[in-house]
Amino acid sequence: VGIFNECVLVWAPCIYLWVLSPFYCLRLYCHGRGRLPLSSLCSAKLLLGFFLASFGFVEFFYILLERRQEIQQHLVFLLSPIIRSLTVVLAVCVIHWERMRGCRSSVFLFFFWLLGVVCSLIPLHGLSPDIVRVCKHIGILFHIYLNTYPHSVLFGHIVYLFFFQNACPVQDASFLSKILFWWFSGLVFKGYRSPLQAEDLWSLREEDTSEKIISDLEEEWTAEQENHLSTSIALGSRLPEQAQFLRKIQKEQSSGFCLLRTLARSFGPYFLNGTLCLMVHDAFMFSVPQVLSLLLGFMKDEDAPMWKGFFYASLMFLLSCLQSVFNHQYTYTCFTVGMRVKTAVMGLVYRKSLVVNSAARRTCTVGEIVNLVSADTQKLMDFVVYFNAVWLAPIEVTLCLFFLWQHLGPSALAGIATVIFIFPLNGFIARQRSKLQVQMKYMDGRVKLMNEILNGIKILKFYAWEKAFLEQVLGYREKELKTLKKSQILYSVSLASFNSSSFLIAFAMFGVYVLIDDKNVLDAQKIFVSMALINILKTPLSQLPFAMSTTMQALVSLKRLGKFLCQDELKPDNVTRESFKSVFENGTFSWSKDGPPCLKSRISVRVPCGSLVAVVGHVGSGKSSLLSAMLGETEKRSGAVSVKGSIAYVPQQAWIQNASLQDNILFGQEKKESWYQRVLEACALLPDLDNLPAGDATEIGEKGLNLSGGQKQRVSLARAVYRKADVYLLDDPLSAVDAHVGQHIFNKVIGPKGILRDKTRVLVTHGMSFLPQADLILVLVDGEISERGSYQELLNRNGDFADFIHTFASSERKECLSEASQRVRSFILKLDDTMYIEYFRTIGLPLIVSIVFLYAFQQAASLSYNYWLSLWADQPVINGTQLNVDLKLGVYGALGFAQGIAIFGTTLAISLGCIIASRHLHLDLLNNVLHSPMSFFESTPSGNLLNRFAKEIDAIDNMIPDGLKMMLGYFFKLMEVCIIVLMATPFAAVIILPMAFLYGFIQSFYVATSCQLRRLESVSRSPIYTHLNETVQGASVIRAFNEQSRFIMGANHKVDHNQTAYFPRFVATRWLGVNLEFLGNGIVLAASILSVMAKGTLSPGMVGLAVSHSLQVTGFLSWIVRSWTDVENNIVSVERVKEYADTPKEAAWSIEGSSLPPSWPQKGAIEFQDYGLQYRKGLELALKGISVHIKEREKIGIVGRTGAGKSSLALGIFRILEAAKGQIYIDGINIAEIGLHDLRSRITIIPQDPVLFSGSLRMNLDPFDAYSDEEVWNALELAHLKNFVSELPDKLNHECSEGGENISLGQRQLVCLARALLRKTKILVLDEATAALDLETDTLIQSTIRSQFEDCAVLTIAHRLNTIMDYTKVIVMDKGHIVEMDSPSNLIAKRGQFYYMCREAGLL
Repeated sequence: VGIFNECVLVWAPCIYLWVLSPFYCLRLYCHGRGRLPLSSLCSAKLLLGFFLASFGFVEFFYILLERRQEIQQHLVFLLSPIIRSLTVVLAVCVIHWERMRGCRSSVFLFFFWLLGVVCSLIPLHGLSPDIVRVCKHIGILFHIYLNTYPHSVLFGHIVYLFFFQNACPVQDASFLSKILFWWFSGLVFKGYRSPLQAEDLWSLREEDTSEKIISDLEEEWTAEQENHLSTSIALGSRLPEQAQFLRKIQKEQSSGFCLLRTLARSFGPYFLNGTLCLMVHDAFMFSVPQVLSLLLGFMKDEDAPMWKGFFYASLMFLLSCLQSVFNHQYTYTCFTVGMRVKTAVMGLVYRKSLVVNSAARRTCTVGEIVNLVSADTQKLMDFVVYFNAVWLAPIEVTLCLFFLWQHLGPSALAGIATVIFIFPLNGFIARQRSKLQVQMKYMDGRVKLMNEILNGIKILKFYAWEKAFLEQVLGYREKELKTLKKSQILYSVSLASFNSSSFLIAFAMFGVYVLIDDKNVLDAQKIFVSMALINILKTPLSQLPFAMSTTMQALVSLKRLGKFLCQDELKPDNVTRESFKSVFENGTFSWSKDGPPCLKSRISVRVPCGSLVAVVGHVGSGKSSLLSAMLGETEKRSGAVSVKGSIAYVPQQAWIQNASLQDNILFGQEKKESWYQRVLEACALLPDLDNLPAGDATEIGEKGLNLSGGQKQRVSLARAVYRKADVYLLDDPLSAVDAHVGQHIFNKVIGPKGILRDKTRVLVTHGMSFLPQADLILVLVDGEISERGSYQELLNRNGDFADFIHTFASSERKECLSEASQRVRSFILKLDDTMYIEYFRTIGLPLIVSIVFLYAFQQAASLSYNYWLSLWADQPVINGTQLNVDLKLGVYGALGFAQGIAIFGTTLAISLGCIIASRHLHLDLLNNVLHSPMSFFESTPSGNLLNRFAKEIDAIDNMIPDGLKMMLGYFFKLMEVCIIVLMATPFAAVIILPMAFLYGFIQSFYVATSCQLRRLESVSRSPIYTHLNETVQGASVIRAFNEQSRFIMGANHKVDHNQTAYFPRFVATRWLGVNLEFLGNGIVLAASILSVMAKGTLSPGMVGLAVSHSLQVTGFLSWIVRSWTDVENNIVSVERVKEYADTPKEAAWSIEGSSLPPSWPQKGAIEFQDYGLQYRKGLELALKGISVHIKEREKIGIVGRTGAGKSSLALGIFRILEAAKGQIYIDGINIAEIGLHDLRSRITIIPQDPVLFSGSLRMNLDPFDAYSDEEVWNALELAHLKNFVSELPDKLNHECSEGGENISLGQRQLVCLARALLRKTKILVLDEATAALDLETDTLIQSTIRSQFEDCAVLTIAHRLNTIMDYTKVIVMDKGHIVEMDSPSNLIAKRGQFYYMCREAGLL
């Protein structure tokens, strides 16, 4: 014994250190990270090491002097202290070398000291005195304690805090802290004490940042794409057109696998580390039943020494703890990889959205792209976590069956047969569920439609179309839920078969075992070791269906992502950069490869440097397409385009960022105060700054909601002017501004004396007054340049252009103020039990009671058949057999099958209940949003709302039901285990009860922090979608200004900000899981130790039942933690969906029992009585004391400067804003007393911004199908659209793209006119309705309005004063008051404000 103690136990750690230290030191030499300063901690380690080494030399001299006689027989007693001391000296040298090479935490030395402790704790005695041994043991233990802290931890924190604010502590954590997640405890305690804020979160590690991840992945993806491209090019030239089309389809289908290969190359190595941890975990998992077999063998052997029982119990506890550690390390690795995959995919999608061409852009709407970065990235993250189960689960099943064969012999084949039956069944179910993934198609359609509704909500309210679009959304939703219900029924069958699989396997094996031979006896060892193995079998069998389902969903998502990432991109060679002139040479252009050309006849134009080129033409003639060709946005069929120098672009519809006004103008450039002020003055923005709350620091709402149309256009122009570019492409920037403002901007900016006079300017315009000052005029007709030359040259030709000019010589624009308020608000939500109550209330009490009863019945059946097994195991053996085997087997089978039926009923009931709740919650959300007033949409970013309809509804549909099934299932199973352990050893209550309290205590810390992290993650997620939405809509502007890199950096920052909250979220679950599973392992230890102590009184069957079930506690706790976390976190989605229930709502759409005549209004007379209106409470009235009577058939023009209240008058008539005081009467009826839809459907507006929705052209004209085709065609003819629509392949069924982007802006405005002609109500309001039209079309429309609405009251918010000169009356507004009102001739005679406005417009 002494020799064993002094040789094996002393030399084992020494051999470990001496053999491995050279390799370890070489590794440090090759991978050094710089020298660390000598800290107090490192000094303590070194001093303690020398102290331990000195004890070895003291022991050597003591033995040499006092035990000389004994060492003569065994020299090893004298060598051991010397070897131990020299080894400690080596350890000290390694500590010093680690410090020199920058190693903060040593796993290598930690295992050395741990091995030393284990070897020194064995109670064998040598020749050393007791005091020396005790001091040595204390020294080693203290060294292990110091090794839990890294070298130079203080210095490391200082360095990290210097470079990275609030650096993640895992960087400096020791090995033990990393594997047990102790480094996370600080954030848990902080979150428990006070609500976490964004600044409390750690910054991301460098390897987790977007910049690092995406830069590496882009290289891999580019290489993958080039391989595909080279193959296509090699074959493409030899393939006919049809074969090339098939190859394109094949490329789209294989793109998902290309993406998967790219992700695997980038993240595979780190993922394999986690896979290794999982394999080690499985090794420990399969060791536990073998130790249980030894323990039950000890219980049967009456002569076995007690120390064996305690040793087996301790070994089982140790193996269970190691199993927990490796399991959570694997999960941590998977979630880290999942986080990086999410970052990578988001980055690739964002970058692709900046370069995708116009044809591909029309096939990928904003809603679909948002879905790619929300739902599909989540599917990929789930795939990373569960992928290993796809291949490892079958291996685990095989190992289980192998060990079962060892215990039960050939009877294990019955278990194999059961597994063979279950696997194909669930494979078939998984395939059927994958076919039901069309649910994603319906979800895409619903989210896409909701995006359009939110973008065009003002139009919906003006036309009272909410009900029609609500029905469309609910149509998509019903299809989505119907598919989801089928999928959940299949999933319930799958879960029932898998959860019953352990019983089915046991029933088959035990039944065959006892029936094939009467001599086959089922004792405790056979039953409960087999049951332990079958319980292990539960994990792979339960994970496999989910893993297969997740894999199928991930493949669908990969295909969708790959298809988008393989879309055609804008070609860099569409436009070349030259140092000379800007030139078109024989150019033919189209919006897609296969589409008709938008610019044809080989356009050739040379634009001299510093010249002003005006482009004119009718609506749809190709003016904007010409600018797009210069930007490289179109597909170049032939010819060449070259542009000199940098470009600045002003689009026809101003694109405004959700940022301050100053940031919108600077657009990433450094602010130069003098130039900045000069630009503001030239673009007529200085007066507007005085009206904004914070001047140029005012935050502009999403899509410029708190700016008028003219202000948005001037900000867009100022952005271009500030850039100091070489070439300016101006797409009708003066169409939305007042006459005097337009003249000011032309003189100060665009014209020959403007600040851009030395720059090349290409101006698309409908303003004829500017044309004389142009150096070159291009006249476009149907995509061809019909005439070109200077103004005078074109006039001298006396062609169509000359007639055009003489007819429409005087016309001006105006600016309409569309007042809106923008309040950026963030919701800090507090979760309480009310959300659970609200959710379960929507499910219904009867269904909830049924679910609880089924769960109770399910676990009662499980408890009964397990207890029945223990009684069977303890039955005495008579003549080598057991009695009544058939009866025992029959009872066991009946209880098991009853449990299986209850499992199916439970899962199905939960699924159906959750679908009911989901339907109600979505319907409430949709109704709440659509019933909200316009002020709500102006103050709430559409990204937030879209996130509710996409991510949050998806969580309610899928995440909450799955979490509830898992949580309730494992909770009842845990109750069953506790009951069984207490039945076997009632004294275990002394341990279980404190552990339950400790469990709750730890959980309370976790829940507080986890919910706050969930909220921070949710709040930081919406800006990603908003930024993506904004980028996609403004991609052409971003590309024109060459600002892609800045926007990519902005997207990276938003993704990183989101991941700083997501990373601690999943680490929190691991922290909780490790701590709670160690508690669960304590129950294993307690059950085992107490069983050993009660050996004489407990039967082996009862011990086997208690211990085998206690082994499942760690797994149950782990799954309860995961599912509880999922439910707790996802129930926030219910809160966020219900959030809009309490926001202010509009008045009722219709009032029951209303006595409103069906033909109202019959006359169209409008009367304002002391009417006042304000945009928000507390703000100054926008309209003040308006009293005016508009008679039937009167034509009223409304004019005034910016902010005069012109559009506010229209908003008041439609009750978009409710009256602050006074009333409006239409045909003698107070409009405040009737339903909103009753009002809005009886009057008509042609709005300033023409909005179309994706769908047929007919749907855009008549969503309720209230009119015949003949009436629709008649309206189109009167709107001058009949010829255009007749030439379309599908005519009225022509599919409009999102926002109507596949037809021109002017044509969209004509569609709005056709809507008005179709409704033909007695009151018509025109709000800058023809601002985007050329003069000729404008004149045609005005004549149409005069003839078709002759017997109607018409209110025109005038943009061209000549169009209202023949009106009955003109109302001149200023600062919310009516300052003048009379006929145009009388007002001119009075020489008031109207007179001066006419003079500025050149009408006098």
